[in-house]
Amino acid sequence: MFHFAIDRGGTFTDVIVKLPSGELQVLKLLSVNPEYPDAPREAIRRVLNTPKGKPIDHSQIGSIRMGTTVATNALLERKGTTTGLVITKGFKDVVDIGTQDRPDIFDIKASRPKPLYDDVVEIEERVIPATSTGEKYVVRKAISETDVREKLKSLLDKNIRSLAVILCHGYAFHEHELLIERIAIELGFDHIAVSHKVMPMVKMVPRGQTTVVDAYLTPTINEYVRNFRSGFANSEKLNKKILFMRSDGGLTPVESFFGSRAVLSGPAGGVRGYAAATYERLEKKAPCIGFDMGGTSTDVSRWAGQAEIVYEGRAANVQLQVPQLDIQTVAAGGGSILSFRGGLLQVGPESASAFPGPACYRRGGPATVTDANLVLGRIQPDYFPKIFGPNEDQSLDKEASLKMLQELANSVNKAEKTKKSVYEIAEGFIRVANEAMCRPIRNLTQARGFDCRTHVLSCFGGAGGQHACAIAKSLKIKTISLHKFAGILSAFGISTSPIVVEKQEPAGSKIMDEDNLKIILANLTRLAESCKDDLKEKEFRDDQIVLERFLRLRYRGTDFPLMISENDLQGSSSSDWTTEFTEKYTKEFGFHLKDREIFIDDLRVRAEARTGAFSESKKRSGMLNSIGQTELFLEGVQKKVKIFNLEDLPAGSEIVGPAMILCGTSTAIIEPSWTVKIDTFGDIFMHFSETEVESENKEEKVADPVLLSIFGHRFMSIAEQMGRVLQRTAISTNIKERLDFSCALFGPDGGLVSNAPHIPVHLGAMQQAVQFQLTAQKKLVPGDVILSNHPEAGGSHLPDLTIITPVFIDEDKPSFFIANRGHHADIGGLTPGSMPPMSTSINEEGAIFRSFKIVSAGIFQESSLVAHLNEPAKHANCTGTRNLADNLADLHAQIAANVRGGQLVKELIEEYTFTRVHKYMNWIQAAAEDSVRNLLKNSVKRIGAEVFDAEDFMDDGTRISLKVTINPSSGDSIFDFTASDPEVYGNLNAPRAVTYSAVIYCLRCLIGYDVPLNQGCLNPVEIKLKKGTILSPSETSAVVGGNVLTSQRVVDVVLKAFRAAAASSGCMNNFCFGDGSVGYYETICGGAGAGPGWTGTSAVHTHMTNTRITDPEIMENRYAVILEEFSIRKGSGGAGEFKGGDGVIRKVRFRKPMDASLLTERRVNTPYGLKGGQNGSKGNNLIHKSSIGTLMRLPPRCQLTLETNDMIELQTPGGGGYGDFATKRNAESQPRRRSKRLKN
Repeated sequence: MFHFAIDRGGTFTDVIVKLPSGELQVLKLLSVNPEYPDAPREAIRRVLNTPKGKPIDHSQIGSIRMGTTVATNALLERKGTTTGLVITKGFKDVVDIGTQDRPDIFDIKASRPKPLYDDVVEIEERVIPATSTGEKYVVRKAISETDVREKLKSLLDKNIRSLAVILCHGYAFHEHELLIERIAIELGFDHIAVSHKVMPMVKMVPRGQTTVVDAYLTPTINEYVRNFRSGFANSEKLNKKILFMRSDGGLTPVESFFGSRAVLSGPAGGVRGYAAATYERLEKKAPCIGFDMGGTSTDVSRWAGQAEIVYEGRAANVQLQVPQLDIQTVAAGGGSILSFRGGLLQVGPESASAFPGPACYRRGGPATVTDANLVLGRIQPDYFPKIFGPNEDQSLDKEASLKMLQELANSVNKAEKTKKSVYEIAEGFIRVANEAMCRPIRNLTQARGFDCRTHVLSCFGGAGGQHACAIAKSLKIKTISLHKFAGILSAFGISTSPIVVEKQEPAGSKIMDEDNLKIILANLTRLAESCKDDLKEKEFRDDQIVLERFLRLRYRGTDFPLMISENDLQGSSSSDWTTEFTEKYTKEFGFHLKDREIFIDDLRVRAEARTGAFSESKKRSGMLNSIGQTELFLEGVQKKVKIFNLEDLPAGSEIVGPAMILCGTSTAIIEPSWTVKIDTFGDIFMHFSETEVESENKEEKVADPVLLSIFGHRFMSIAEQMGRVLQRTAISTNIKERLDFSCALFGPDGGLVSNAPHIPVHLGAMQQAVQFQLTAQKKLVPGDVILSNHPEAGGSHLPDLTIITPVFIDEDKPSFFIANRGHHADIGGLTPGSMPPMSTSINEEGAIFRSFKIVSAGIFQESSLVAHLNEPAKHANCTGTRNLADNLADLHAQIAANVRGGQLVKELIEEYTFTRVHKYMNWIQAAAEDSVRNLLKNSVKRIGAEVFDAEDFMDDGTRISLKVTINPSSGDSIFDFTASDPEVYGNLNAPRAVTYSAVIYCLRCLIGYDVPLNQGCLNPVEIKLKKGTILSPSETSAVVGGNVLTSQRVVDVVLKAFRAAAASSGCMNNFCFGDGSVGYYETICGGAGAGPGWTGTSAVHTHMTNTRITDPEIMENRYAVILEEFSIRKGSGGAGEFKGGDGVIRKVRFRKPMDASLLTERRVNTPYGLKGGQNGSKGNNLIHKSSIGTLMRLPPRCQLTLETNDMIELQTPGGGGYGDFATKRNAESQPRRRSKRLKN
């Protein structure tokens, strides 16, 4: 019998066939080719020698295992099925709004993908938790069959035949979703995705997005399967032989292959491939890093004996809540476009894709990584498939690659006044690409507490072998594995994968104790038997089936559950589960919550059955002979190297680099200091010998553009890893879940070197904080750590606590500084949450730290810290911190993040020397400075003036005024805010550091491409602030609103001055509520302003914030509230040629008395339109008083006591429009005439 394993990728389809003789045959075809309708079927036809046009006889086929990018490509290209969304009333837009954050904080458009569904109907039904723990649910409003039937018919009338059904709390209360499903089946819908069946887990937004993906993609997959089968005789009997790879690394029959589980189908095969090809063959087991470099991107993953499964991830900017292998993707692949901007060599994120592809593909494409490899000799056209040109019969065009790379070299040499050869530039781009690909590997390992150096690097994908040695060297990995099928390892992995059945159901958030566990274990047994029965129906025996049972556990009050396997327990009691959960939680997050109750959220069973259909034969002995020679450009010089054919190399062969090995479907470059050994299966293992002497640490007078780009990646990687440590080890919702924190690296002068893209309002402010401490702290010693939050000390507002750690390198003064800033939920003051809307003095806003050594010479100053946190109680109507335990835990996490940052800086110095790192810190700042200077000079040309101004007003009438003066020759500029109004009696006063953050944020957005965010951005800018004004208030002024409200207005004024975009919602819409036992704080999104060429995005956080919002189901389970509505406020964006984005409506009903506060803006003055665009709608704050049946309007800032059943309604502002609306109307009214003129 023939057994096929197929990976249908976007560009190539890879096939491994086990022939009846037991031998393996390999094929590689273009996935799209006019010569055949379907690549996998064409491969099967060729192997079976079926004449073209005749049905394929599948009687000799034992199995067809397939991974496919059909679902992935349909998602990326938005070519899925027309889909309707059926959702609880009040939540029609919640799937689109998502978590309200924007993917790229410096994208002035705040771009976000459009929803996958085409229409939505809201169902009159509502289920709510009966208690705050969510143990039981009650029907607040019963569902009406008549209502459901009418609304589903309205979708059918629009020819919508695929449905996504998502009801609030449907994961636990199934009846209403099942009723909708039954009626939809009766009405004849083709596909119905029901949320509790797609993924029965809490969180309405990710479950809803996953359900929409399922409805959008599954019909597309079914259509593909039908087309695939259509070329076979007796095709109706083929289904039993077809298995598809799912995102979790398991095979499943056709009837169980759904869209939501198919998005990572291809990459999952690769993980399974290196698990079998590398990990299982290591004599001494070591964890492996998978490095899969393809055409448009690179996937990295980790395998340490078992699959690392995650339950939430993102694909094509869509959140998926399904079991999936933990695979991280970076936009750097063979097709990544090379460019030179801002003094930096840049690789990606743009890709040449399959069409036109790289320049060498003979379709007029741009210079790419593939072209650089071709120019360097790492790809040999003579040994590459001849599938290019108009007749698809030509080899790669090296001359085209040389031409495009030479143009880039000319640009670099002209800008940098250097004389680098085209080969040096090409190698430089490869080094930058390698560093870009190292970043996700570091995040997958170092940022999670794993040491890269203990891993084996398993490289695969078409380009993986060309970069393997350089990647491993950068990560200090000493062993590389390269399978003989490295170019098609996903297909090999699919051949080795088990058939998987999984079942999961919610447990109802039961407390972990013996009584509840007894019930849960009985349900686990029931699920396990059901999984076994499903596999037995497929004719598997008990001895072929392996079961694994899981419970998904979490601490009360947290949203970070962990899936715990019963296989890891010492026993089966509740204490065994608790012990394992505690140990795993501590390992994952760096701490555990003592005496906190543990909840059981879900139970899950995974059953695997292995078929053993494929196996590899061992390599025979023979002679070690090369097949030729070539020239490679390596380490700055041309070197002659031997070429070997892997297929000809006998087991036990050893080759010392440099060399090239052709692996059939890929090429391996063996760099100097690496030695290859061929194992018994004919696979490559490379080992590094530490004989190499670093030759690059020479005296440099000017920056090397290659190293400048590499250091840019390394500095950013340090800040990113700090952020992951902080998120992992923090305890509070604000830091761990809302991601309200920032991390950064600073030079010895306190100047910003690198800031990870976290919260924009922190960007320039932390530099002010670090530089203040240089004066405040006369003597710092190793082991000192400083805590600060005062506005005069570079603080933004008091809840933002900044931790600053000096880093010493063989000197008696700091060589660097590491800092992070995190928003604490409470630090005392007038109100819970430390965001009092009516404060008039900073003393009412919480604990104050100007320059406090929280760690002195390595000793944590806990008693003094606690005293400071309780000090607000000395002021009238104030208390000290209301949550001391969380404060201490989060501060420990912030200190730990800085420790990690310091370690990474020292590792960088060990690699490149102290002097060199310092130089490149300065040069990376100079590169950013040049980009800003160019921006400012170009702005003079664009605007037609050297001096321009703008002003806007806060709701209380306070004016913010800006005059910008730019020297058109040098790019030096003055941002003069001195005409702004005096500080206010209230809390809208913005610390000086906030204005610095707003200006640096605006400049970075206006540049429009990726440049390092650092002190250099402000070097050409002089910011003038007048003491005693709203932007430079006195020392005791209240400032809590300045950080979250005035900061947004400053951005609006800067962008208005530069004529860059209409105003966005201009407000973070702060909403707090609580009582003596709980407290809650959120910021709510609004509409983004439109600009030249783009429409404003609706319902998104803009400018100075980017925090996430709590999921509706989590909110209702945790707090005594009902979220009645969260929807887009249609029509609130300003009209114009390009319309402003709409704000949102958010209605929260209270189930018991609570205190609440609102801190908002743009309730009086509307967000401005630009260039004739109309203003966006102002916001509204309303209260529905249940006791008297009255709707009342609330002021922008207020504090109030709520009664049971009262409801707060926030209508957030829309963004301003851009351009005269008449222009758009006229353009739309004459499309045919314009079309005719074009034809003539």
